[in-house]
Amino acid sequence: MKKFFPAWVRVPLIFFSVFAAMEYFTDSGDRPAFIKFPMISVFLFVFLFLLIAIEIVASAVDNVMYQLLSDEQKKQLAEVSSIDISLTDSPAYKKIMKWLTKSEPVENNEFLLLDHNYDGIKELDNKLPPWWLYLFYGCIIFGAIYLVRYEIMGGDNQEMELKKEMALAKEEVAKYMLTAPDRMDESKVTKLTESGDLAAGKEIFNNVCAACHRADGGGQIGPNLTDDHWIFGGDIKNLFHTISNGGRDGKGMVAWKATLKPTQIQQVASYILSLQGSNPKDAKAPEGDLWTDPAAAKTVAVADPNTAAPEPKKP
Repeated sequence: MKKFFPAWVRVPLIFFSVFAAMEYFTDSGDRPAFIKFPMISVFLFVFLFLLIAIEIVASAVDNVMYQLLSDEQKKQLAEVSSIDISLTDSPAYKKIMKWLTKSEPVENNEFLLLDHNYDGIKELDNKLPPWWLYLFYGCIIFGAIYLVRYEIMGGDNQEMELKKEMALAKEEVAKYMLTAPDRMDESKVTKLTESGDLAAGKEIFNNVCAACHRADGGGQIGPNLTDDHWIFGGDIKNLFHTISNGGRDGKGMVAWKATLKPTQIQQVASYILSLQGSNPKDAKAPEGDLWTDPAAAKTVAVADPNTAAPEPKKP
């Protein structure tokens, strides 16, 4: 191996082979493995250091062993080393080059001479190398196809393809933004009723809300969440906004949008609404205004527009 590959070729070849294998067999997603997993970088650095150290030690050992040889042994070693083990002299290499170039031996030049004679300069009738000839034919075929496809049939060029792909990507991003759970805001949030979502909301409530509102929602430092009085509104949109941005300045709840994801805020808000009317023991007195859903009130008004207002009671 040392006769064919010197150290400056051997070390990078082994190192990058191991590096490629690590990248191929390590599941690192869309990031390189040596960046996502620092231990791989450490391993590669140590491995490269050991490779270089082994080459230095091996070279030093060879030098010491050579100095210990006798003059006769050094002469024999020089004769063996002078034998040229060249790849270009192998029959397989010569056969491949013969097929690629179709070249003729120098001995056949007299049969290849043309009748041209320019001041004693003669021309050989050598065949074009097949690799060059086939590449030339391929370029002609490619040029013909390109001409028909893009100039005659009006196919999209690179600029038009890019514009179409960008437009399609914008449409896909817009569709994703409409339904992406972690891009939700108070204008798109809806109340959840599935048991799994409410269970997740309950867990979040117990972890971050129960300290101020009690585990049953009856209120402690924070207001009672089970009655029909609300400080900032009592529907899912108002709750989502309040949990995300916090309560009253100076004495209200902190904003949780930096801690909880939008889907988690939706779950805990839906769970809080499920506590309505639960009437826990020793609940805190109502705070805020009596909440009436504007949508429900509007529905009632539209359903019976001729309903007369109740007459005031007589004293």
